[in-house]
Amino acid sequence: MASCGIYTLANDVVFDQLVAFLNSVEVNVSPDIPICIIPYDDRMEQVKKEIGDRPNVSIYEDQQEIQRWQDFAKEVWINHPLAFQKSNARLIESRMRFQRKMAAFQGDFDKFVFYDADTLAMKPVDDIFLKLDTYDLVFDDWEHAKTRLTALDIPRIEATGEFTESQIRPKLHCSSFFASKKGLFSTEKVNQLKNRLIEDREIEWINGISDAFLFSYLTLRNHSIFNYTLSPNGEYRTGNCADADPFVNKDNVLYNEQGLKPIHRIHYMNFSSADFARVSRGEDVNIPHRDVFLHYRFLKQPNAKPSNFAEPDLLTKIGRFKDKAIKKIQRTITYLVNC
Repeated sequence: MASCGIYTLANDVVFDQLVAFLNSVEVNVSPDIPICIIPYDDRMEQVKKEIGDRPNVSIYEDQQEIQRWQDFAKEVWINHPLAFQKSNARLIESRMRFQRKMAAFQGDFDKFVFYDADTLAMKPVDDIFLKLDTYDLVFDDWEHAKTRLTALDIPRIEATGEFTESQIRPKLHCSSFFASKKGLFSTEKVNQLKNRLIEDREIEWINGISDAFLFSYLTLRNHSIFNYTLSPNGEYRTGNCADADPFVNKDNVLYNEQGLKPIHRIHYMNFSSADFARVSRGEDVNIPHRDVFLHYRFLKQPNAKPSNFAEPDLLTKIGRFKDKAIKKIQRTITYLVNC
């Protein structure tokens, strides 16, 4: 029988979110499914302590495989047309580390589902594993529906005559939640893709320095893909973003507001790990479905769950406002450069 499991990418910085995620998997997916944490970097002390009492949770140990994907990302991104922009230097560094998640393709599980750590699992994944009997990759996102800054430069690719827009769009996807099989990306295959990207300049097909955009390129050719949001079954087509999609809470399980359709996960993609650390300490932070997050964060420590939330003092607010403003300006500059 094929081994099945879950991967995530994490470190101590996202500790509160990781604990909530692990507990949500235990409750809503399975208490026994094996989970493997791929280290984002070496800051893993809190994570190691936390999983000491979780026999089904482990840390990915093949450093050579992790480094292989990080090196691949570095070689690719330094050849991107936007790499010369100084504002993108730190972005390239972070995207190199995000690429570590691809080590899942050479991990222990024959079939796997990957979740970003800033996620809460909301339903079982049995149907996903069944779909991997037919498809190479399974996704559940709306990247294909974007009209601006799509993952890949559709007109440029169409100009080559190899693909049409109708062939490209269904292949666009995110990297925050996906399922696949071990061995899909061999060393030989990755080297071939790297040559296409660098030597054949297909790096110019990628619209920005993003691990998700690169992932769409890697799966563009010769892979069968199922995306729940493109399914003819309307029950499968739901939202998943905490700040974009309305959800209904029923006993700490979220459903799509339209038709109360079950969702695979809620993704807090535009909220910082600092926000979750603060709300876990009892600070009043405006996070969608905060009560649901705290339910899973303190599932095993109910007495530690904050019941009253305090506003930070004025000086703290001013300092954070300045930091946010600076980061927003930096993100805007990067976005405009990438457009």
